[in-house]
Amino acid sequence: MSDKEVSIIRSMFTVPMRNLILLIIGLKGEAHGYEILKEIETIAAGLWKPSHGNLYTMLNKMVDEGLIEPREEYRGRRRLVKYSLTEKGWNYLREANDLALKSLYIAIQYHERMRNKLLEKGYRREIAVEAVEEYLSVLDDICELLDEKRKQLRKRLEELNSSQGTPS
Repeated sequence: MSDKEVSIIRSMFTVPMRNLILLIIGLKGEAHGYEILKEIETIAAGLWKPSHGNLYTMLNKMVDEGLIEPREEYRGRRRLVKYSLTEKGWNYLREANDLALKSLYIAIQYHERMRNKLLEKGYRREIAVEAVEEYLSVLDDICELLDEKRKQLRKRLEELNSSQGTPS
């Protein structure tokens, strides 16, 4: 991987750090700083991780904002602070998740438009069979998730319409 690619990947993770921390805590139920740090490192494929100072500064700020709450735990003499989401944190994460889905859809549209523009301008790139297979696998996973979400939303809409006496 080139230095430029590493730089791009690193910058991808600095902007949504708050959402990433909330997501990790939400999925785990509660997590301490080191767990969060290790999870971020895993997500970033080992290419980037925040410093301990930056992470704990962000965690403290999120506590002050009421998004997460700390709970002290002791293992022998060692103090461990575990964080969990507050109601405000869950609401923030729900809104961020909705926005992420919309952003994913828009990103796919832009990706396809840019790919077509590059082809139109003659910037065709030969892609290895393995890369095409991997791309198809990712798209299949995305389509499966979106199809399941569409079914859930249609069912929810039917439930809302029937509870309000509105025909579907």
